[in-house]
Amino acid sequence: MSPFAPFGSWRSPISAADVARAGRRLGAAAIAADGAVWWTEGRPEEGGRVVLMRRPAGGEPETVTPEGHCVRTRVHEYGGGAWRLAGPDQVVFAELSDQRLYRQRLGEEAVAITPEPASPGVLRYADLRLDPDEITVYCVREVHREGEGEPENQIVSLPLDGAAEPTVIASGRDFYSFPRPSPDGRWLAWTCWDHPNMPWEGTELWLADLEDPSGSALLAGGPTESIFQPEWDREGRLHYVSDRDGWWNLYRVADGTGEQLTAERADLGHPQWLFGGATYALLDHGGVVCVRTERGAERLYRLGAGAWEPRDLGLPFTDFGFPALAARGTRVAFAAAGPRQETAVCLLDTADGSVQTVRAASDAPLDPAYVSEPRAIEFPSGEGATAYAYYYPPANPEFEAPPGELPPLLVESHGGPTSHAAPALNRERAYWTSRGFGVVDVNYRGSSGHGRAYRELLRGSWGVADSEDCVAAARHLAATGEVDGARIAIHGGSAGGYATLCALVFHDELATGASYYGVADAEALARDTHKFEARYLDSLIGPYPQRADLYRERSPIHHVDRLRVPVILFQGLEDEVVPPTQAETMAAALERNGVPYAYLAFAGEQHGFRRAETRIRCLEAELYFYGRILGFEPAGRPEPVEIVGLVDPGQAPS
Repeated sequence: MSPFAPFGSWRSPISAADVARAGRRLGAAAIAADGAVWWTEGRPEEGGRVVLMRRPAGGEPETVTPEGHCVRTRVHEYGGGAWRLAGPDQVVFAELSDQRLYRQRLGEEAVAITPEPASPGVLRYADLRLDPDEITVYCVREVHREGEGEPENQIVSLPLDGAAEPTVIASGRDFYSFPRPSPDGRWLAWTCWDHPNMPWEGTELWLADLEDPSGSALLAGGPTESIFQPEWDREGRLHYVSDRDGWWNLYRVADGTGEQLTAERADLGHPQWLFGGATYALLDHGGVVCVRTERGAERLYRLGAGAWEPRDLGLPFTDFGFPALAARGTRVAFAAAGPRQETAVCLLDTADGSVQTVRAASDAPLDPAYVSEPRAIEFPSGEGATAYAYYYPPANPEFEAPPGELPPLLVESHGGPTSHAAPALNRERAYWTSRGFGVVDVNYRGSSGHGRAYRELLRGSWGVADSEDCVAAARHLAATGEVDGARIAIHGGSAGGYATLCALVFHDELATGASYYGVADAEALARDTHKFEARYLDSLIGPYPQRADLYRERSPIHHVDRLRVPVILFQGLEDEVVPPTQAETMAAALERNGVPYAYLAFAGEQHGFRRAETRIRCLEAELYFYGRILGFEPAGRPEPVEIVGLVDPGQAPS
């Protein structure tokens, strides 16, 4: 019989170090002509360095990127699309330190192929593609000029051997993505959009003859249609994803117009926060494999050539992150996770349905007994809306709670805010559930994976609808008797950190929370952020400065007097998206108002923590903080954190 112990105090084999150091960040897989599988791997134990990995056919995984290099671009600050194969033994990639493009052959040093800029990082490259002959690179370039306002975005081409400087093919629009040359090398397709739109709101698909790019033509899209991932098949037909019918569906250009191939009431695309996304892959025989997202759950589907009815492949994956499917012949490479398995790079052969695991996120998989199975829930929220979430109950075979005790609840508010919660094994979540927490991962209004109409429910309501839905999820679970309604915490990062602070300030149901690089002052964010999101708040809140009153009304920093529960704040000091001044100002306001808080800032960290030591400190500090506030003693005695203003010893366990 399992021993009794209070929820939250259960001893767990999943330590903060296990979470931070065992979680390789896998993504962006590709298949070379020689059958080798390539992918990116983020390494928290190396300060978050991103390297290229390769597993040759019949061989073992090996590191390709030389010491001293990090494969990462900072275009749009979020990056993505930082590398591309150039034959079976050669790759071109963007280097983090100087943002130049480099060419590297296996076993050789990397060689820069773009000019050295006046200062590191002022010329940035992303979304790389090569022409059919693999002698020319097409990509997005972002040009930063000191003292000249916003950076300029362009589509450029350059020779792979670095013999000439980049040539501008398209410019003049605020943003560009997906430069895709046709199989015969004559045409180039791309997407573009302008302020105040974000790419999931309104984008355009353009096509140019590379012999005369000035004669480019608009093929699809507009201010109320989102275009995603233009892609050519072997016959030279251009495909793309559009949400013109309210869902991201697959289209093909025919006679200059878009022929709709699927009519799913589910999403076959994703919000374009990163470059290089691919939610579908074209097979050589004409079929298509795609990621289909319904109510946040992602599944891999097959579309037959000429028969466009999607068929679930029955694979155990439900979370593809920001999908980047890549196909060659009958095989498809991708990184994905499922409810019972962590993220892995996988290789699917569509000819026989077999799946190989190429590289797992960890060499030490979790004991299934400590893995909580998610359950989909839906519940009423504000304005008569229905919201959605996945609930993960406590899971630890070694312990039971005392009779009558209910578990504390940790509400997860995802970022974006257009991201979505997918039901999958997450080591950080298991850190909490194995200690006796229930965790609810909320797909609040505005989340993707539920169609355009659901995404647009957040328009004009950021800070209201999202925080309402997070609180409604907690209220629903407390009302059904699954969690302790008096011990509810909430945490989230970035936009999820904003939802966290709004839920704590503008609602009374929560006991505490943790904000990771969250927005505290929406007005300050509107005045001071990077180009990609500079006008995002126009749709989320309203035009600025015309509606400055709304910005102040929605900013937790201006309503700290309404906050009565303790908060812990985590912030990277090199964050260009949500600057450190946001957390620092919030901490100062909390201290002035006598609200207990803790503030941990990390040098060298940007928007989203990458270093193992940072993630370890954050997890242990958050657990310690909740123990003090919610009244339990965490097992293992995590390193304490100073809680400013906490003077009641009755709030802390002895």
